[in-house]
Amino acid sequence: MKPGMLLGAGALLALSFAPASARTVLFLGSSFTYGAHSAAQHYHPELVKDLNGPDRNGETYAGVPAIFKQFTLEAGLNDYDVSSELVGGKGLEYWFTVPDTLARINKPWDVVVMHGFSTLDQAKPGDRTLLLSSSKQIAAMFLKANPNARLWLFATWGRADQVYPDNAPPVWKGKTPQQMGKDVQAAYEQAVKEEPRYAGIVPVGLAWNRAIDSGVADVNPYDGLDANKVDLWAYDHYHASSYGYYLEALMDFGKLTAHDPLELKGKDRVAEALGISPAQSTALMQVAHDTLAGSK
Repeated sequence: MKPGMLLGAGALLALSFAPASARTVLFLGSSFTYGAHSAAQHYHPELVKDLNGPDRNGETYAGVPAIFKQFTLEAGLNDYDVSSELVGGKGLEYWFTVPDTLARINKPWDVVVMHGFSTLDQAKPGDRTLLLSSSKQIAAMFLKANPNARLWLFATWGRADQVYPDNAPPVWKGKTPQQMGKDVQAAYEQAVKEEPRYAGIVPVGLAWNRAIDSGVADVNPYDGLDANKVDLWAYDHYHASSYGYYLEALMDFGKLTAHDPLELKGKDRVAEALGISPAQSTALMQVAHDTLAGSK
């Protein structure tokens, strides 16, 4: 199989929706999207329109949206106009509680990629009820503004801090990050089943699982880093490292553009800027390719 070709029925379906004209893209989310605790947070913010504007330090967020934009440019896709609305520690329900914010995002976007809180419900980890209701509500809003909008839910990764520590919540304590990733993915799959107007899921958590299971990434950051593996988590074992955000952006690139992440091999400049070696970036591109090939 040559690089540039995605395998599987899901990939073939995605290719049928390849963009034919300029697209406005909104990334709606939290610190899991703006690249908290990593160099990704500061990667070329000029590539993205941060709808929040500068923070109190005069900075705007870059993160995964900026990396995604750079990937599109490297792939010769010059028609993606990327914006972001990102607030740390929030789920999809948050956007309906702040009128000014709601006014900024309630527009006829062509594409929106968004996610809920990383434990599904901050107050009740593992409970998908709030995700299901808020994902329906926000889909209705975006589709009212643009009935042809392509809406994607980003299924987040398993958090090591929810699995290994003695004080971890009981829902995942003693399990594996991969199991948490599968549980989160299942919740998003239910959300898409209940609101079938979603274009689908960006299965970032499953990509993390594949990276771990295939030996690219370390499974337990609490016991040290295994040789020749990357740590997908940041120092808090909660957020992503630059490797994790890079993989997240590769998954967004594949799903939103229907292009194979392996197309970026040999011409990607993001990895070098983030301190990711050519071998590591190629391995992560392969993980994204394989995950996308098996997803719907």
